[in-house]
Amino acid sequence: MDVLCNGEIMGRDHTLEFIYMTRWRLHGENTYPMVLDLIRNSSLLFVVMIVFFLFFQGFGRGAKQPFPSLGTFISTLNQRRDAAGRGGFMTGTLSGNQWLRHGRDLPPICSDVRQRQRLSIDTLPPEVKAPFPCDPIIPLRTKTTKDFLEDMERAVQSGDWKEVREFYLTTFDSFIEINAAFKREANASFNTIDDSGVNAKFVNAVYDTLLSTPQDIQKSVLKGIINSLLREWKGPRTKDDLRAYFILVQYSSTSTYVIYAHLLRQISSLSEADHHYLVHWLKKQLVERLLQFISTRLFPAEPDELPPLTKCSWWIPSATKVLSLFNAANSVSSTPIMPFTDFYNITLEHIDFMEEYRTWQSYGNSNRFSFCQFPFILSTVVKKAIIQKDSEQQMISQARLTRKRCDLKKKLRVTFVGEAGLDMGGLTKEWFLLLVRQIFHTDYGMFTYMKDSRCHWFSSWKCDNYSEYQLVGTLMGLAVYNSIALDIHFPLYCYRKLLTPPTVPCDPNASIGMATATLDDLQQIMPELAHGLAELLNYEGNVEEDFYLTFQHTDEPSDLQHTDEPSDLQHTDEPSDLQHTEEMGVVKSHNLKPGGDKIPVTKPNRKEYVQLYVDFLLNKSIYKQFAAFFHGFHSVCASDALMLLRPEEVEMLVCGSPDLEMIALQKAAQYEGYSKTDSTVRCFWDVVLSFPLELQKKMLHFATGSDRVPVGGMADLNFKISKIDVPTDWLPISHTCFNQICLPPYRNRKELKHKLTIAISNAEGFGL
Repeated sequence: MDVLCNGEIMGRDHTLEFIYMTRWRLHGENTYPMVLDLIRNSSLLFVVMIVFFLFFQGFGRGAKQPFPSLGTFISTLNQRRDAAGRGGFMTGTLSGNQWLRHGRDLPPICSDVRQRQRLSIDTLPPEVKAPFPCDPIIPLRTKTTKDFLEDMERAVQSGDWKEVREFYLTTFDSFIEINAAFKREANASFNTIDDSGVNAKFVNAVYDTLLSTPQDIQKSVLKGIINSLLREWKGPRTKDDLRAYFILVQYSSTSTYVIYAHLLRQISSLSEADHHYLVHWLKKQLVERLLQFISTRLFPAEPDELPPLTKCSWWIPSATKVLSLFNAANSVSSTPIMPFTDFYNITLEHIDFMEEYRTWQSYGNSNRFSFCQFPFILSTVVKKAIIQKDSEQQMISQARLTRKRCDLKKKLRVTFVGEAGLDMGGLTKEWFLLLVRQIFHTDYGMFTYMKDSRCHWFSSWKCDNYSEYQLVGTLMGLAVYNSIALDIHFPLYCYRKLLTPPTVPCDPNASIGMATATLDDLQQIMPELAHGLAELLNYEGNVEEDFYLTFQHTDEPSDLQHTDEPSDLQHTDEPSDLQHTEEMGVVKSHNLKPGGDKIPVTKPNRKEYVQLYVDFLLNKSIYKQFAAFFHGFHSVCASDALMLLRPEEVEMLVCGSPDLEMIALQKAAQYEGYSKTDSTVRCFWDVVLSFPLELQKKMLHFATGSDRVPVGGMADLNFKISKIDVPTDWLPISHTCFNQICLPPYRNRKELKHKLTIAISNAEGFGL
C-alpha cells in the first residue's frame, strides 16, 4: 500500500508512522493501538477510507468543516505535529473532543550556547538514581554467535534461507525480541552505566551478515525496525528499551537513513537519565556515524537519494543534539575518550556559516535551529572565519560613529623603513614576530618565564601603567583578526580566562577573567608548586603541627627579584581582608580569607586552603594586569562568535599549530619554473624532511616570515618554489610577501643542503 505524504510516497508501515505522529486522541483515550491494528489488518481501500474520512471531517478544524484540498489536510497535520514539538499543541475538535497537549512529538532543541546551560550529562552523578520502570519478562532465546554463523553458512551453501529469515523476522519485531536475542542474560537487570548487558559480538555478526542476505530479508528487517519504533514511541523507558535503542543505532547501512533519522529523533527526546546511560554505553563508536549522517543529509551523493531537506528539516537538529550528548560526556570525563577535534564536521566549512551565525544571533533563545547552538561541531577554520567576518561587519557599521576604534579592525599593511617590499602578508607576519619577541623579553618585566613549564605568565608586581598589558592584548586580537600566528607561550588557562566571560560585560564593575582555578591549572604554570600542594592534600600526618601554615600567602620580594618564580603580590584595590605591606625588602603578606593569618591549616580545612591559594595566584594577584589584557584583546575581537570557542581553539587562533607537517606542505606546494619531479625540487624536499624540527622552523620562517602553521594547515600558506636563473653558488632567496622560495638549479643534494642551511640560519628581516 502506498500513500502520498508531504510529497513522498509512503508504504503501509510509513503510513502507520505518519498517522501515529499526528497523535490521534478520541474521547480522551489514545486510540493509536486500535488504529494500528485496523490498518495492519486492512486492505488498501480501507486505509484510504480512513485517511479521507479524517480529511473530509476537517481533522480538528472545527465541527465537520472539510479541508479544501488534500494538500491543506497534510499541511495542517504537519502544523499540528510541529506545534506539538514546540510544547504548544494547538487545540481543536475531532468528533467533539479536544486535542490533548503533548510535548514529546518533537525533540526540544538544545539550549543556546549563550545561556551556558550544559546538557544533563554534565551534572548527573556517576550512577543515575532516577527510578526506571520494571523491565518486562523477556522470552528465553539460546542462539549464540557461533550458532548464527553456522546457520548463515548453511543458507549460503544450500540457498535455503528459511531459518535465517525466521531469525531476522523474529529478532527485530519488537524491543522485547531485540533484547531476547542480544542481551547476555535474558532477565538480568545490568543496572550500571558501564555495562549495557548486550552481546556486542553477536550484534556485530548479525548486522555484518545482513548485507549478504537476500533483499526480501533486508526489507523485512527494516519493516520490523519501523514497527518496533512505532510501537515503543510512548511512556517512560525501561532499561531494556534503552538497550534496544543502543542496538538499533549501531546498524550502519546507509540505505536506512530515513529510519535512522526517526531513531535519532526518539533518542533525542529521551529523558536525562536515559541519555546518561546511552552516552556511556555508546561512547566513541557512534560519533563518526552521526557526523556522516549530517554530511550526507546536507550534501547527498544523488539528488534523489534522500527526501527533500524541506520535508525532513528535523533530521539534522535531532542528529546534532544526540551528537552533543557525546560531546558533553567527553568534555566532563577526567580522561577524554577522544580529542575534541574529532567532533568537528569539516563538511560545514562548505555551508553558509555566516547565515547560521546570523540566525543564532537574531533568534536568540528560540527553537530556531542553528549549528552555532552546537559550537563543538564547527571546526576552528569556520570559527575563525566567523570572527573575521563579524569584525568586518562591525567595522562597517561603526565607521560613521567612531573612526579611531573601528580602525583597529582594518587589515594591517606593514612597510619597514628603508626596505622595499609590498606587504602581501609576509611583512605583517615578520612585524608581529619581532614585536612579540621584544614584549616578552625579560628586560620588560611584564611577563615571567616559567622554566619548568616553558610558558609565560603575568608578573604580579605592581606597575605604574597597566595600559601596556592592554597593548599586548590588542596585539593578540590584531593577530587573530589578520590571521597571523604568534610565537606566544601562554598556558591554556590564560585562554580560559580570556573567555571568562566570552564578551565584555555591560556592567563595568563585573569581574573579568576570574575563571575557576584548580591544581591542574596551576600544574600548567608552576608544576613544582602544584606538586607541593598536592602533597599537602595527601599528607597523612598532623598537618597543623608539621606544616605550621595559616590562611595567608607570603612572599619576600628581595628573593623574588632575582628568580624566575612569580612574586604573587596583591594589588592595592583588592578587598581589605588581604592585608599587606609595600616597603621594598619587607615580607609581603596577604590573607586568603578574612582573619586568615590567625586561622591554622588543618587536615579538615586544607582543601579550602589549596583552593584559595591557587585562586589567589592565578586570579587575584594578577587581576589588574589581566583585566587590561582582556580589554585589549576584546577591543579587536569583540564578537559574539567568541562564545563558540573553546580555550584550545582560542589558543589555536592566536598561536597556530605547533605541529610542522612538512609532508602536507610538500603536497600543497606550487611550482614556477620547476615541476615536482625535477631533481632540484626532489633534493629540496629530501633535505627539508630530513631536517630536525628547529631547522624546519627556520626554513618556514625564512620562506613565509613565521614559523607557525595557520589554522587551516599548511595548505593555507600557498607555498611556492620558483626557479631562479643565477649561478649555483648563490644562496636561496625568499619572498615572504608571497610565501615563496627561489632556488638556483643546484647540481646535487649536498650543495643544496649546504646553501639552504646557510640561508635559513642567517635570515632576519626583509630581503629581496
